Amino acid sequence: MTKRWDTHTSAVATGSGKKRDASPCDRKHRAGEKLFIDFCGPTVPVINPDTGEIRRVAIFVAVMGASNYTYVEACEGQDMMSWLNAHSRCLTFLGGVPKLLIPDNLRSAVKKADRYEPVINDSYQALAEHYGTVIIPARPCKPKDKPKAENGVLIVERWLLACIRNETFHTLRALNARLRELLTDMNNRPMKGYGNQTRAERFRMLDAPALSPLPLEPYEYTEYKAVKVGPDYHVEYARHWYSVPHELVGQRLSLKVGAVGGTALAQGAVCGATSAQHT
Repeated sequence: MTKRWDTHTSAVATGSGKKRDASPCDRKHRAGEKLFIDFCGPTVPVINPDTGEIRRVAIFVAVMGASNYTYVEACEGQDMMSWLNAHSRCLTFLGGVPKLLIPDNLRSAVKKADRYEPVINDSYQALAEHYGTVIIPARPCKPKDKPKAENGVLIVERWLLACIRNETFHTLRALNARLRELLTDMNNRPMKGYGNQTRAERFRMLDAPALSPLPLEPYEYTEYKAVKVGPDYHVEYARHWYSVPHELVGQRLSLKVGAVGGTALAQGAVCGATSAQHT
């Protein structure tokens, strides 16, 4: 497995099977400077064990420029909440904040793609300000702006996702636990083109000391939705059900939803902290 992995990694990074030292692209990335971010093309099925319903989840990938240290997470989709909360968990995983975030031009990142002056999505900009970093989207049709992200995505697709293609997952949590296991292995495998150093070793040596400290609290994106309480005193949002006090049956509320649950608001006041239950 190690031999196969080393050969594949070298081939992906260079476009051939030839052994080489760190490329000019690798050498131009300063320690702690850039985090390249994208989604994989393929999605992964998660199967409801009770109904057999299949939902396909997105795979978020982030790669540090200097070390190639990689973060992978399965999330519900490429929507704004998934995108931003994956960023937050990624930075917690890294233990610090890079100077620049380099995303692709997907809708959750930019409102208007432009080669020279892309318009950053307001919520994404709020995340950057919370962490004290700067967003510089890769230019459209300029693959040289994001080789780390593209190579990282390719490796994740060809190795991590290939490893689980015959496995069955009933929850997002189980899928992420499996991905974290494979990711830890990947980050600790020697890379031939880097003197057999691992991504984790290079991260500890190069990127980690140069990262800015994390803020006291992680960023959490929240959404608000007008909902009506059903006769079972529950409200539904994005296939999650939230319970509220029974005396609110029939009333219209504002549901504030974050990564770990929801809070029901009646006329601006909290009327119940609720827990999410996936359907």
